[in-house]
Amino acid sequence: MLKGSKFHHCHWLGLVILFIIVVSGSKSRLHAQSSPFKPHYVNMTEVGGLFGRVVYDIPWSVPLSQKVENRLSLTIQTFNGVQLKPRLAVGATVGVDWYNTALITPVSAGVRYDLVSSPKNVHLYGTLDAGYGFNWLQVDATGYDTKGGVMLNPGLGLKFGFKSGSAMLLSLTYKRQQVKVNKPLGWSELEKWEDRVYNRMALRLGFMF
Repeated sequence: MLKGSKFHHCHWLGLVILFIIVVSGSKSRLHAQSSPFKPHYVNMTEVGGLFGRVVYDIPWSVPLSQKVENRLSLTIQTFNGVQLKPRLAVGATVGVDWYNTALITPVSAGVRYDLVSSPKNVHLYGTLDAGYGFNWLQVDATGYDTKGGVMLNPGLGLKFGFKSGSAMLLSLTYKRQQVKVNKPLGWSELEKWEDRVYNRMALRLGFMF
């Protein structure tokens, strides 16, 4: 059995706890509306980059050595849900993440919550997606088998509202994606696999409709 490459582990649990504290402690209020609020469909579509650092073993090095490299990957996602309350939207998020050797399609439950609003229609909001990354679009080389895994993506964003009701989005989140890769067997090997944990900071730009 071959041990997989080691990816740098971020303190994602601390980010999730901080997100919960901020949401529960926020006391900001929206401006009074002339008519009662009615739940409605909402879409948030974003594109951006996944930024991270990777630590991995150098093959055949004696003694065993490791290398550290920066990584930048493309990410696209769309949130489709219901604006249940003026500050709260719930729904589902589907995306595509292009890692260096894996193309993962995360599908998750999502929450968007406005934390602070300004008179100029600018909102600070919290975002949280939790689900599973699938290998539906992945194409593996001969002997390789890439499988997805659990995904978590909490963060914060800014929403710049327009008079039409739509808005421009700018978000910064932390994404943790698990992946397992079965590799071609070598001489006398019974199984050979690599467990990966992609820890990335995601910077995205998009629109809400």
